[in-house]
Amino acid sequence: MVCARAALGPGTLWVAAWGLLLLTVPAGAQRGRKKVVHVLEGESGSVVVQTAPGQVVSHRGGTIVLPCRYHYEAAAHGHDSVRLKWTKVVDPLAFADVFVALGPQQRAFGSYRGRAELQNDGPGDASLVLRNVTLQDYGRYECEVTNELEDDAGMVKLDLEGVVFPYHPRGGRYKLSFAEAQRACAEQDGILASAEQLHAAWRDGLDWCNAGWLRDGSVQYPVSQPREPCGGLAGAGSAGAAGGANGGVRNYGYRHNADERYDAFCFTSNLPGRVFFLKPLRPVPFAGAARACAARGAAVAKVGQLFAAWKLQLLDRCTAGWLADGSARYPIVNPRARCGGLRPGVRSLGFPDASRRLFGVYCYRAPGAPDPAPGGWGWGWAGGGGWAGGARDPAAWTPLRV
Repeated sequence: MVCARAALGPGTLWVAAWGLLLLTVPAGAQRGRKKVVHVLEGESGSVVVQTAPGQVVSHRGGTIVLPCRYHYEAAAHGHDSVRLKWTKVVDPLAFADVFVALGPQQRAFGSYRGRAELQNDGPGDASLVLRNVTLQDYGRYECEVTNELEDDAGMVKLDLEGVVFPYHPRGGRYKLSFAEAQRACAEQDGILASAEQLHAAWRDGLDWCNAGWLRDGSVQYPVSQPREPCGGLAGAGSAGAAGGANGGVRNYGYRHNADERYDAFCFTSNLPGRVFFLKPLRPVPFAGAARACAARGAAVAKVGQLFAAWKLQLLDRCTAGWLADGSARYPIVNPRARCGGLRPGVRSLGFPDASRRLFGVYCYRAPGAPDPAPGGWGWGWAGGGGWAGGARDPAAWTPLRV
């Protein structure tokens, strides 16, 4: 076993050599079935790839290094003719091109253009620097090094700091096909969560008794407090968790992704902007909430943005407000009895009638967006209904305390 150290920002990851027993796939296999040559100790000129054990962790908007180094077991080869290729595993047997380099010629693909480059930390370094990390970057990456007829590859898993949240639309529970669940998460500033992310959320206390789609096409749900309506008290059917009093992640397995309907478990990461609660002069319907946020240089917050603000920015507010999907929710970091119970979380009041007047709205302001109403001032029509006023001439707006 060969060990080395690779610097990753302020921290350090230990890099260990991959084992030498690798699979060989026929040359005619479909794209995604990677050919990997057996590397034997003592074989002259064999190339060996080393990647980080475990996973590397970043967050949305961050910069991360996916570590990968290679060396030859004989010193006869140089590095000039080596091809370095990074791909992302999108399915067990399917890969998406990320970055390729052959000497000075380098190219990034798709959404990685302008964000991916080699670290170039000396000979044998094939590490990839990935900037402005997105939610879609989550997953496993393959680093492949090829020299003439020899190649070797290693895997790096990129994880993201964030939060898993259950979601169903206004139409009710168990209404989403797999594709609709993907769209629903994207509309609420998220992606479908992975099974690993759901399991981690369960360990952190997530308890939800409705089954939802995950990104691999399976349907699962986490139960922290076992009860009869949620899979029973014995933990039967739980995956990767103890039964009994500990509950578990209940697993329905892989379902028909077009014909069957469930909820969704979405995942989102930290916010580049800020979520804030806006209390207008008077209670507003949903349409008035959008105008109220717009007057503050913001938009009505999405569900994922509120969850991220609660989990990662510690937003705590014991007042329900409108969100972009028409639901009413509020975030609780410090539980108290008058605010929905003794567990932290984002409380939901469901989907009120859009004409109902709620005393507030959660807004999201993107980074760099100016606040036209600093110091708690907003804009409305004095004596004319405030935020709830109809479509009136903006030139007639006057400053109103919010």
